[in-house]
Formats: sequence, C-alpha cells, structure tokens
Amino acid sequence: MTTDVGQTMQLTERLVDAPAPPLRMSNADKAAVIVRLLLSEGAMPRLTGLSLRQQEALVRRLAGLGPVDRDTLSAVAREFAHALDKLGLTFPGSVAGALDMVRDHLSEEARERIAELAEGDGPPDPWRRIAATDPDRLKPILARESAEICAILLSKLPVAKAAALLSDLPEDRGHVVAHAVALTSTIGQDTIARVGRSLLDQLQAQPTPAFASAPADRVGAILNAAAAATRDKVLEGLDGADADFAGLVRKAIFTFEHIPKRLDQKDVPKVMRALDAETTTVALAAAMEAAPVAVEFLLENMSKRMAEQLRDDAEARGKVRGAEGEAAMAELVTAIRDLADSGEIRLIEDEE
Repeated sequence: MTTDVGQTMQLTERLVDAPAPPLRMSNADKAAVIVRLLLSEGAMPRLTGLSLRQQEALVRRLAGLGPVDRDTLSAVAREFAHALDKLGLTFPGSVAGALDMVRDHLSEEARERIAELAEGDGPPDPWRRIAATDPDRLKPILARESAEICAILLSKLPVAKAAALLSDLPEDRGHVVAHAVALTSTIGQDTIARVGRSLLDQLQAQPTPAFASAPADRVGAILNAAAAATRDKVLEGLDGADADFAGLVRKAIFTFEHIPKRLDQKDVPKVMRALDAETTTVALAAAMEAAPVAVEFLLENMSKRMAEQLRDDAEARGKVRGAEGEAAMAELVTAIRDLADSGEIRLIEDEE
C-alpha cells in the first residue's frame, strides 16, 4: 500500500495535536494527586485520621510523583468525585474512633470503660484515656506539675476541656502555663508519650471518689432545698463544730438572694424557659418581699414584654403563704443549679 507525502503529513499533524492518554496510576498515586490538588486550592485535608503507615506512604508518593498532565488530573478528579457521590456515610472502623465521635454524649463511667476496650483495638494511647478523664481529677495534676508538663497536658486535651481547666487556674499560674504552651513545638513524640504514661499512672493511682461532689457542696445542695429557718440552724451548728467547713458550705449554698451576684445577666432567659409560668409567678410574688433585689435583677434581664407580664401576674397574686413561696423559690434556684451542672450556664464564683 502506498501513501503519498500529503497523507503522511496530515497523519503526523493529527498525532502531534492529539492529547496524550492519561497516565496509568495506582490508587496510592491517585490519593497523592487529590491531596496535592486540595492543597493547591487552600483546602487543607485532615490526615490525622490515617494510620502512621498510611501517612508515611502518602508523603512518599507526594515526594515520588513527577509532573501530572491536565488530562490525568481531570481523570483522577472525576473518579474521586464519582466515588464521593456514591458514598453515603463513613464510620471510624475502630472502637477508639467511635469513642471520639460520641465521647461528649456518654457518661464518665461509659467513657472510661470504652477507652479500656479501645486500648485493645490498637497501640496503647495514654492520652486517649486522659482526654476522657473528668476535669476535676485533672485539677490536682495542674496544681502540682511543672508548667511544661501542664502545657503538654492542655495541648493534648479537647479544646473546650483545656479552656475550662485553664480558666480555673489562679491568674498568675494560668499565665505561666499558657506561655509554656508556646514552648511545646519542639517536643518530640517520645517525650509526649512518656509524659502521657506518667500522668495516666498518677490518675490510676488516685482513689475513685465515692461521691461526685465535695462534702461541702453536698451539704450546700441539701440546704439549698431546705427552709430558710432550717438552713440557718444547721449553719449555726456547723459554725460551732467546724468553722472552716461551715465557711465552705456557705460558699456552696445558692439561694434566691444570691441570684444577682452569681447568675450572669445573659443567662436569665434560659432560667425563665426552664420553669412553668405558675411556678415563676409564685416564686416572684414570694420574693418581692423576701428578696426584692433578686426579683428586679431577673425582670431587668428579660424582654420588656415578658417582664411586665410577670410583674403584673406576681403583684396580682398578692402575698404568698410561707411554705408555698419557699417551695417555688427553691424550684427556681434548683433550675439554675441544674442548668449550671449540665454546663448550659456558668455561675459566677462567689468571692466572699
């Protein structure tokens, strides 16, 4: 078969102008291409969920790949987008990963037990156990350890828990620990692992308390719900038996009179929503005589329309019998303490 010069030139031109077929790539290469593409677009992917082996393999592929033409990039991107479209839900694939997903919704006992199961699901990680520990058990460590150790501890905790612990430190101590966090960037993984094992040993050596709260807090909670006359008699007796303990109990007591000093203004609407209208009306009617400053504080920090309605209802109710009024006031106070215990509001510390 003969081909003239013109046909040969036309065929050559078509081959030169035709796009090259996409490069054949392994799945590891495709993953590296997608990560590189995301980085170029400023969308930093979260890679910490990968195992150490997978992270190392990814970095090696990023280092080993040469230039990738547009056709190959488009093909890989289309394949990745198609795979995402077909995907419904993903699950962590490990007990540790599942625990991280639902940690904040579990009881402390459940978190600790499941953390033990997670240890058998992969390499032991003391920080996983430490992160699940109740903050009150971490406070003694923050009080006695060096600022550097405390900085590592706070850096390994969930942000919300670390912030709460830092805010509870004395101001001068908090400044030192916060500055120490800035010095943790050069600490090696081996050191962090050793610190984690040491802190976990300390936590495991702590006796598990039989009660969730301190003795003074428990007495204070009981007296919060008691009648004023009973509360005064008990405190008088405690003053004679143990003045220091009596002082702690007084700090733990939260009564209607304490509302203006301990309740944040912005949290008043949350408290009002936690009570039914009848209880609120009776409590305010009784407190207009027993704790007028607290009543005004509550009314001033809600909507004007609601405040006017509650004031009219309370005044129309008139004088409330002692037991009925105290019960309603105690219910309002209990609602405040319940919101504080659940973390929905934060009470202002009593400076007295």
